[in-house]
Amino acid sequence: MTLVEQQAGEVTLRARVRAHVALTKPRIVELLLATAIPTMFLAAGGLPPLVPTIGVLIGGTLAAGSANTFNSVYDRDIDALMARTYHRPAALGIVSVRAGMVQGVLLGVLSALVLWATANVLSAMLALVAIVFYAVVYTMILKRRTSQNIVWGGAAGCMPVLIAWAAVTDSLSWTPVVLFLIVFFWTPPHYWPLAMRFREDYAAAGVPMLPVVKSDAEVVRSILWYSWVMVGVSLALVPIAPMGWVYAVGATVLGIAFLWQAYSVRKAVRRSDAQVTKVAMRLFHGSITYLALLFLLVALEPFVP
Repeated sequence: MTLVEQQAGEVTLRARVRAHVALTKPRIVELLLATAIPTMFLAAGGLPPLVPTIGVLIGGTLAAGSANTFNSVYDRDIDALMARTYHRPAALGIVSVRAGMVQGVLLGVLSALVLWATANVLSAMLALVAIVFYAVVYTMILKRRTSQNIVWGGAAGCMPVLIAWAAVTDSLSWTPVVLFLIVFFWTPPHYWPLAMRFREDYAAAGVPMLPVVKSDAEVVRSILWYSWVMVGVSLALVPIAPMGWVYAVGATVLGIAFLWQAYSVRKAVRRSDAQVTKVAMRLFHGSITYLALLFLLVALEPFVP
């Protein structure tokens, strides 16, 4: 083999590795871990045990990667129709269906084994439930059939907090359930602004996201409803966990900021502002900051006098 052929082969190998990594949607994985790790601090009442923490980091990454891989493979047809996603490796055929399925199964099995070995059976079982729910219930059943797809399908994205809590305590209680609900009610007002931005994409692919089948005014009403419930649930954590004054004050301020952004979208819609999409995307990006800071407060809670 010549040097040129060897270099070409290495480039191809690197490209394939990057393609397989891209199937796992690493940025989504990061967001999921941003809720899981703070939950472990709260569950432990301080620094969580090292081995389960490493297990959640590795096992959680593998579980999310598995679910996202199945999603990428199954959605390759509609991804190919959308400007936002046409470049994804499964849509381009860079990764075959068989290779993608093998990767998804392998990552899923490894995630359960890692969590079982480093934490407990409960956390491993919850990880498998999350994978199946996202890959089957959301991707295969809900996404292409109902405008409420992201509402119920988003439950899979709430599972990391249950997995993390179970990894530390080997049990579940009302506190992780409330954390689950915070993420559950956060998901629609986080995702629907993005769907407003890419409404034409989803329409072209035949995916009935709420902004495709409803007017902007109706979408904003739903965003506001879920936002208010989310803020209320975040404050319900204060008596249930219980949480101290730092979390209570911080969650209140963050909630007000979130609602202000949500009402800014309604204001833009009512004025038929040409910048509606831009305002909506500010809410999308702001919602990520909101969740990250809220769970940072959760992580800090055990260390606050």
